[in-house]
Amino acid sequence: MDELSLYVLDITMNSVRAGATKITITLREDGEWLWFTVEDNGCGMTEEQLKKLTDPFFTTRKTRKVGLGIPFLKMLAEMTGGYVRVTSVHESVSADHGTKTEAKFGKNHIDFIPLGDIVETVKTLIQGAPEIDFTFEHAFDNGKVELSCAALREMLGEGIPLSEPDILQWIGQYLHEQYDELGHPAERL
Repeated sequence: MDELSLYVLDITMNSVRAGATKITITLREDGEWLWFTVEDNGCGMTEEQLKKLTDPFFTTRKTRKVGLGIPFLKMLAEMTGGYVRVTSVHESVSADHGTKTEAKFGKNHIDFIPLGDIVETVKTLIQGAPEIDFTFEHAFDNGKVELSCAALREMLGEGIPLSEPDILQWIGQYLHEQYDELGHPAERL
């Protein structure tokens, strides 16, 4: 994957597969650094799974025998002077379970890969799992871009799925308008 937004998509889809009903995606940028966090209330991981997470030959998926997402993400972050941290509480340990993935990247480093099209990533997530309460925030020094699926459902009413093409188009326009107001292009390729 050659864009950070694709890693956000991959990690968030893991949260969906883990049975999460609430997923928060947070990005924060300043002149030098980009951080992103994906936090969920899914089933969480055991201590053993968490220890094996950076092993490319470990995956919980049945469709393939390798799990390269986190190992590659960790390598990319560390190459720019950043890091990846994953914390998790398994559902067998606590009612307050879930996983939090944090990553930090040096934006000015030659090995920094671009963010990519984060608006399309958010729309893809909502289209694929419209029942989940996604919260998205992208903060800059001069403001932030926000979207809450719970707030959208409250505004639209429960009978209208967020995966409707007109709703997804509106979501894209709404996010692009916020990026434009802050003077930050949504797609950074």
